[in-house]
Amino acid sequence: MKRFFSLVFVVLGWFAVIMQYILMYNNSELTLAEMTMRFFSYFTILTNIIVATYFTLQLFGNSQKTENSGIITAITIYILVVGLIYQGILRSTWSPVGMQKIVDELLHTIIPFLALLFWIFIANKKNLSYKLIPRWTIYPLLYLAFILIRGNFAGFYPYPFIDAITLSYSKVLTNSFFILIFFILLSVIFIRVGKALNKQ
Repeated sequence: MKRFFSLVFVVLGWFAVIMQYILMYNNSELTLAEMTMRFFSYFTILTNIIVATYFTLQLFGNSQKTENSGIITAITIYILVVGLIYQGILRSTWSPVGMQKIVDELLHTIIPFLALLFWIFIANKKNLSYKLIPRWTIYPLLYLAFILIRGNFAGFYPYPFIDAITLSYSKVLTNSFFILIFFILLSVIFIRVGKALNKQ
């Protein structure tokens, strides 16, 4: 079952990421370099690449080796945050059609949902600890720093709630703070649930 799920994530994940790049390329008037940089500026894209890469390694690596519970839990939280923020904040901001709609649903809905199912029913949940949470915040914090620094020079921010041009930096930092709190609370929930499931 674990290898089957890994295969599903590999196929769907890489298809969605590669197709999104093709769609963005076909609809962009930017230079290839700038378009590519913007593509990799989305937390959605980076996190889906992390998911696809992780399960690629699981599929083609040692199938007998138990995955690290801290890593798979962090990845699940990251991709779930992608899905929840999209459903709660960003879905109403546009209405994709055709292949863009399929890719959009894969990146923001189907893959996060499947990742949650994998974590609940299959993933290793041993040795989860609240001490892991500060480590888990490194990726989103580095992402925020990258976006704010690059946005200051390029004038591009991938999400409206961190757009320092439209909003003030204080508002962006406030929004980011609340997202970080949400991430930490979600992490606490995952650890508590993981500990409970591990006892069954």
